[in-house]
Amino acid sequence: MIQWKQSASHKPLILRGARQVGKTTLVKDFAKTFTHSVLLNLEKTKDLRFFEDYDDVKTIKDALFFEFNISTNATSDTLLFIDEIQESPKAIQLLRYFYEEIPELHVIAAGSLLEFAMQEVKSFPVGRVEFLYLHPLNFSEFLVAIEQQQAFEQLNQIPIKEYAHTSLLDLFNTYTIIGGMPEIVKTYLINNSIADLPKVYESIWATYKNDVEKYTSNNTERKVIKHIMDVAHLYVDQRIKFQNFGNSNYRSREVGEAFRNLDDAKIIQLIYPSTDLEVPIKPNIKKSPRLQFLDTGLINHDLKIQTELLALDDLSTSYKGAIIPHIITQEVLSLNTINNHKPHFWVREKAQASSEVDLVVQYQDKIIPVEIKSGSTGTLKSLHEFIERTNHHYAIRMYAGSFNIEEHSTPKEKKPYKLMNLPYYLGTKLPEYIAYFIKNY
Repeated sequence: MIQWKQSASHKPLILRGARQVGKTTLVKDFAKTFTHSVLLNLEKTKDLRFFEDYDDVKTIKDALFFEFNISTNATSDTLLFIDEIQESPKAIQLLRYFYEEIPELHVIAAGSLLEFAMQEVKSFPVGRVEFLYLHPLNFSEFLVAIEQQQAFEQLNQIPIKEYAHTSLLDLFNTYTIIGGMPEIVKTYLINNSIADLPKVYESIWATYKNDVEKYTSNNTERKVIKHIMDVAHLYVDQRIKFQNFGNSNYRSREVGEAFRNLDDAKIIQLIYPSTDLEVPIKPNIKKSPRLQFLDTGLINHDLKIQTELLALDDLSTSYKGAIIPHIITQEVLSLNTINNHKPHFWVREKAQASSEVDLVVQYQDKIIPVEIKSGSTGTLKSLHEFIERTNHHYAIRMYAGSFNIEEHSTPKEKKPYKLMNLPYYLGTKLPEYIAYFIKNY
């Protein structure tokens, strides 16, 4: 955002992300770097009226500067923040004119249900705005939030030092259990206990459920989304079918539409597999997707397994092995701040047996397979299937153990390959470690 502020041609910035990931707090903090700021919330009638009463942006700016007692000569050092902009499709449409007619003014807009509001905008300002995406805190940000500066510095050492492993794994386990929703992390930091967190989770989840009506256009859609939000956590990290999802009588089309709405709202995303062995990675939307929730902490709360997780040394053994792959996918998603790119997993399906690799990551001209599991290399059956068919010899396993790089060969074809073993807590560092791996080995 500072780079955006300093850029010679700063288009109006739309900050996107689910409710309660901290968009408003972030912009209010950022506003302190300006001499003047105008902070609007279009859910408030007194703020909305500026966009309802006037049709041109110069008049809107003059009216706002008059209201907030800002000199007209201070335009270039003023931030205009339009929060909950989804309440006014007209305001979204006018963003292009701020860029064209008052380019020196810094304009940021945010809203939680923008995808739905955009459908009502007659002429969306394509090419006249830019986007940034905000996610729940990832592990790296969590360490800063809980003031673990030494751990944060060690996390950024590549390769990781052995002496930092145990502490980082313990901290990552805590992060995995509570998740990265800002209000949850703040409450945990104040009390240093998970005892007061359930009421915060319930409040967040209730907000999402109350928003359901805004995603729907009729009663059936409302019922389908409510059903999905009530049962979807039971299918975490599983591939799903739309038809009769969650033991319902709902048809594939109804469930698919509901999931796509939740995906747009960033609450439950659909992660589709790829069957590619060479770049580029393409999602295969004919195959069953996996569910990815906004935040693992919310799932743990819904599953009522947080207390059970506290007693485990290796969280990959919890809830059918689903929690760790989910949090690592959440970590990878959190790296996408300038686009909405989703990660993919890899499948090979045939009559006799099927293979599935947890994550595939594109690096230069290679697709790197990433398995997320404990256990010995002998159990990496799907990884071996991938390696035997691809055009390189690099593979990654994420587990509870220490960082190391080993040489192996696949059991069937005896193809030699190099396996980088990464501790779970390095999810946000995956791109750097892949670069290090391929450059040095």
